[in-house]
Amino acid sequence: MKVFTTGQVAKICKVAPRTVSKWFDSGRLKGYRIPGSQDRRIPREYLIRFLKEHGMPLGDLEDEAMAKVLIVAQDQVLIENLKRELPLERSFRTSTAASGFEAGIQAESFHPDCIVVDFSIGQVEALQICQNLRRSSDFAETILIALLPDDGATASFDRSSINETFKKPFDAALLAERLRTLVGAKKELV
Repeated sequence: MKVFTTGQVAKICKVAPRTVSKWFDSGRLKGYRIPGSQDRRIPREYLIRFLKEHGMPLGDLEDEAMAKVLIVAQDQVLIENLKRELPLERSFRTSTAASGFEAGIQAESFHPDCIVVDFSIGQVEALQICQNLRRSSDFAETILIALLPDDGATASFDRSSINETFKKPFDAALLAERLRTLVGAKKELV
């Protein structure tokens, strides 16, 4: 369990150490005192919760505290449903892309933990996205989820590059919970 000193918290929050001490002493920022000392320690999860509750930026903690999900789709209803089920308050940050080209650019800049690819953009393009990501060592650990259209045809393709598949229509809440489980296995979400 990672813990921070008041000085470290002050740097993260860009405030004076005395301000952090006041937050701690008033009970707004949870933590503990080191026995036999006046030194305070703030566990990482309490700090992240405090920052979120007060609308403060997570800064360097964001990468380890947030599940970043890239949604590659053109269906606006699907995108909005997923975004609604993956809110910032529940430790999710989302980004979207409508094509393979956009997905590549977004993946490089956003560094997602998970990429959800809607195969309705075209099976060939969707497979190309998945294969290109798997070829890059930067995305070897990225979770890939395919959303397959329920068009009656059985989709036959190499699924080795994909972690999970969901058949449309699907329950967005169920997908969000599965994402939380998969990403939560890799990083400690708060």
